[in-house]
Amino acid sequence: MPELPEVETTRRGISPYIEHATITNVTIRNFSLRWPIESDLAKTLRGQSVHLIKRRAKYLLFQCDSGTLIIHLGMSGKLRILESATASKAEKHDHFELQFDNGQLLRYNDPRRFGAVLWTTEAIEQHKLLAHLGPEPLTDDFDTDYLFQQSRSRKCSIKTLIMNGKVVVGVGNIYASESLFLATIHPKTIANKLSKKQSELLVKAIKQILKQAIKAGGTTLKDFRKSDGNPGYFAQQLNVYGRKDESCTQCNGTIQHYKELQRATFFCPNCQK
Repeated sequence: MPELPEVETTRRGISPYIEHATITNVTIRNFSLRWPIESDLAKTLRGQSVHLIKRRAKYLLFQCDSGTLIIHLGMSGKLRILESATASKAEKHDHFELQFDNGQLLRYNDPRRFGAVLWTTEAIEQHKLLAHLGPEPLTDDFDTDYLFQQSRSRKCSIKTLIMNGKVVVGVGNIYASESLFLATIHPKTIANKLSKKQSELLVKAIKQILKQAIKAGGTTLKDFRKSDGNPGYFAQQLNVYGRKDESCTQCNGTIQHYKELQRATFFCPNCQK
């Protein structure tokens, strides 16, 4: 599943090509995504200019003349920038595309169709999908005091807590495991047992891991490609995730694995107490 670094990589990849451009044509080949695409969306979007593309959690927000186009990549979605004049023929899972007055074409591909293409004219921070989200992890709103206070009344594991989008957005499964390893915290640690010092270490680790992943272009998953069609490379730097029974990069221990809430968790029993 594309997570925050993958979505941010996509945003940075497509923005230079279509910001300040005007939509001249809209093609919808499949209206049945996670939520149905509005039947009149093509009519609504034609003639709209894309002024800015932002990201909130894993949602891409295209700020247009009279509203915001919201795109979520779901489990397997990706966006590609193509030259309209030389674009290849649409493939089976190319469900949605925008053509622009500068000759660029934005194509949305999603084999599993768990993504979304939505339009709203309301204040974006009040939209039902965004209103209850926690702070962005790379902002000052996510700091030691915030995480420590959020953990005080929680009896879930610390890994479950930092993956809760109402607490902090964008810390997906891979990045949660990697951040806890960097902070030397066992993923099964009960959240309300977290110390202030551990909160500080974990906040720093989450920020560091996400920044590294964004810089590297997002983690390579089998369904994800960057907007230019090339894979990300952060997977080469993973310390624990996907490394069951391999040697720890920091000690002579062996990486272990268990499942929690149907999610695979990887950790080093020597480094993470």
